[in-house]
Amino acid sequence: MKLITTKLLSHSQQSQILTLWNAEYPVNLAHKSIKGLQDFLAKMEDAHHVLLVEDGVISGWYVDFIRDNERWFTLILRSEIHGRGYGTQLLNQAKALRPELNGWVIDHNNDVKLSGSVYQSPLAFYLKNGFQVIPEIRLELDVISAVKIVWRKQDDERSEF
Repeated sequence: MKLITTKLLSHSQQSQILTLWNAEYPVNLAHKSIKGLQDFLAKMEDAHHVLLVEDGVISGWYVDFIRDNERWFTLILRSEIHGRGYGTQLLNQAKALRPELNGWVIDHNNDVKLSGSVYQSPLAFYLKNGFQVIPEIRLELDVISAVKIVWRKQDDERSEF
């Protein structure tokens, strides 16, 4: 696996990310076309992408960006490579560059993926990687129910003592 860092995604990369997104996220969050993904990407200010590539195929995607004056991120890995340390590697690379990361995480196992399998909440993964849950801040929409998570460099530094 190799990591590719970029500020702009090619059409081919966008297409592969769309396939990855639609395969790994709950069906309610699927983009119906490349335009749906492009519209999502267009809303990102100061986006920084990291692609996890094997044999020319994107198996993971990390992006962080500014939203509402905060640094937010999205991370997707192919299910087949979960548990191999790639997600932690991508997060650690981001943590070395950023003082804070914010995200939404689905904190239940009630959603289904396009394949029909259950979408497993990644909350435990983020807790293991030093994120804190902000239970009073939730995203409740027709298509998603999620809780805000935050990682701050100073929180990580304090936990080492």
